[in-house]
Order: sequence, then structure tokens, then C-alpha cells
Amino acid sequence: MGKTKNTSLDTVVTDFILLGLSHPPNLRSLLFLVFSIIYILTQVGNLLILLTVWADAKLHARPMYILLGVLSFLDTWLSSVIVPRIILNFVPASKAIPFGGCVAQLYFFHFLGSTQCFLYTLMAYDRYLAICQPLRYPVLMNGRLCTVLVAGAWVAGSIHGSIQATLTFRLPYCGPNQVDYFFCDIPAVLRLACADTTVNELVTFVDIGIVATSCFMLILLSYANIVHAILKIRTADGRRRAFSTCGSHLTVVTVYYVPCIFIYLRPGSKSPLDGAVAVFYTVVIPFLNPLIYTLRNQEVKSALKRMTAGRGTE
Repeated sequence: MGKTKNTSLDTVVTDFILLGLSHPPNLRSLLFLVFSIIYILTQVGNLLILLTVWADAKLHARPMYILLGVLSFLDTWLSSVIVPRIILNFVPASKAIPFGGCVAQLYFFHFLGSTQCFLYTLMAYDRYLAICQPLRYPVLMNGRLCTVLVAGAWVAGSIHGSIQATLTFRLPYCGPNQVDYFFCDIPAVLRLACADTTVNELVTFVDIGIVATSCFMLILLSYANIVHAILKIRTADGRRRAFSTCGSHLTVVTVYYVPCIFIYLRPGSKSPLDGAVAVFYTVVIPFLNPLIYTLRNQEVKSALKRMTAGRGTE
């Protein structure tokens, strides 16, 4: 059990116990190996994309690949916030996380996650301009504007994470301290609060609902215009290339938003599926992003070949 300290009125929780993912004991070693490999490959894959975009002049001068580099950076840190804690669940180490560590994990998860949400919207807008406004694209989306928009996404994500962390941990926690989840997230932590959580659940529903829904609707609107523009392309090869450019992003957006909506727009849910769904967007998506964006993107593959061949940016 976690440590507590007595005050004159209450018992105040000073750490939490993360119960982790439910699993058969005989699969513990296998799961430890699987999650460790996924984490290592996630870091290597995203760092490889970052290095490729940074090293190749043809890529880091284009907004599309600036955004891709930022996405890889976010995935690297998002994975690092969550996956090491999952791995610890499969070893006989202590499952305790300090109160401050729980606050930090919740803040950084929602900071990075919401920033990623805004970034996907910027990526859709960038593709909309490139395909629907090709002649004006260099003016409407240049490197300077892209940098400003990315900075805005980081600031908005930080504000969102701060709001969620402050609202969650302003409540008193006086025991029990066992978090029935694999990381400190809002729904699981709120169940342990020694006060009414109705306001928190409402704010979480509205805040995350507005962020996720507005971003998702903007992305759908962008792609509706993109599809309309693509269908006007006369050549089959032109249509194929345009769809290929957007296909990877649309795939990632779909598998990112559906699990988030499932988790956060169902207040008070205690479904056993929540943990499995959360693993998908906290572990699997950061792992898949490098594969999706490299295997489906000819320019990234060409840049990787140039870099590994030692030709640099030539």
C-alpha cells in the first residue's frame, strides 16, 4: 500500500498505486518483452523521422514535413510518459507513483495529447491548401506561418493540460490510493477523490469534447474539400498520387480520434474495454506513426535512402 500522512482532520494520500493492465501471471514475461520492444521501436522510428526531416533540406523547408517532425517529437515524449510505467507493471518492482509524479504524468499526457490533436488539424489544413489551393499554397502556408501555428498548438495544449491537472488535483484525496488503471488519467484518479466530482466530470466532458469534436470536424471538412478537389483531377495517376499524399494522415487521424472519443466522452464509465482502448492510442499509435508515414510516403523513403547512403541533402 502507498504511504499516507495523518493530519488533524484527514488522512492525505502522498502516493498512488497503479494497478496496471490486467493480465494472466503466466504472460507477464511475454508482455514485458512485447511492450519493451514496442517502446524501443517507437523511440527509434520517431527519432529516425526527426533526423531525416532535420538532415534533408528538401524536407525541412516544407511545412508538411515540419509538421511531421513535430508529430514524431510528440510521439517520442508521449510514449515516454506512459510506456515505461506499463513495463514496470510486469516486473516485481513497486507499483507506487508519488503524488507529484501522478500530477506530472496526467499533465504531460493531456498536454502532449491535446497538442497532437491540434497538430493533426494543422496537418489536414496544410493538405487542404496544397491540394485545393496549389498556386497560392506557398503564400498561404510558408515556413514562418507554420512555425507560428505549431507554437500556438503547443501553447493551447499546455493550457489544456494545466486546466485538467489543476481541476483533478484540487480535490482532496484521503484514501484509498489504488488507481485501477495503468497510468494517472482523469477518470481513474477521480474515482479516488474524497469529494463530489460532478463538476470535474462535466468540465472534462465539455473541455475534451470541444477540443476533440472541433478538431475532428475541421479535419473532416478539410478532407471533404480535398476529396471534392481530387475527383476533379482528370488523370488516374494524379488522383492516385493525391489520395496517397493524404491517405497516411487520414488513417492516423481515424485511429487516434475514435479511441479518444470512446474514453473521454463517456463520463463515469467503468468499462473493462477502457484499458485496452487506451493502450491503443497511448502505445500503438506512437509506434505505428513512423511506419505509416514512411511506408506510405515516397519522399520520406527517398530521404531515408539518401541519408543512409551518406549523400545527405544532395
